[in-house]
Amino acid sequence: MKILLLEDDHILSETLQIFLSREGYSVDIASNIEEAESLSFDHTYDLYLLDINLPDGNGLELLSSLRFAEDETPTIFITALTDMNSMAKGFELGAMDYIKKPFDPTELLIRIQAKFKQNILIYGHVSYDPHSRISRIDGKIIDLANVQSKVFEKLLLNCGEIVTKEALYECLEQPSDAALRVALTKIKQKLRINIKNIRGRGYLLEKL
Repeated sequence: MKILLLEDDHILSETLQIFLSREGYSVDIASNIEEAESLSFDHTYDLYLLDINLPDGNGLELLSSLRFAEDETPTIFITALTDMNSMAKGFELGAMDYIKKPFDPTELLIRIQAKFKQNILIYGHVSYDPHSRISRIDGKIIDLANVQSKVFEKLLLNCGEIVTKEALYECLEQPSDAALRVALTKIKQKLRINIKNIRGRGYLLEKL
């Protein structure tokens, strides 16, 4: 999950970036409206975390301009304000939540997880979050590369069915038999699971 954080308090923004990164989120930081606009145009995000009061403008105005540009990215405002008019305006623009400063980063994490709750997929001893693409064994995050996660997800979502080589190629940056074999080998080693090669047809993650 990719997040754009707009916050002019450098200590707070760096703290949140480190905290959320440890939880598997990718966080880009903007310290002003101009930086946030540039990042939002250059990248696609799953969530905006926007401060309201900024030296060069207002987070509400930024969200308004993004909505005008048909950017419907979910948004949570971070604010020291208790002004009901500002809160109402934010919700009118489609904000999904507010969090009031000061706050514990864990509270923000809980709010994000609640808003983006996904069904965790379980395969034996492995749990997989399809939203963050994080795999865990006994709660410990397993370091799968992005391509490996995509391949595992494709097999997991089609568990018990043969997935063709061509379908798995869609998960690769540079599709080839060799690249696919490497990805599958890494997945099997890291997750300690069996993936069957059905000769001439594809690959199979058997139902347990």
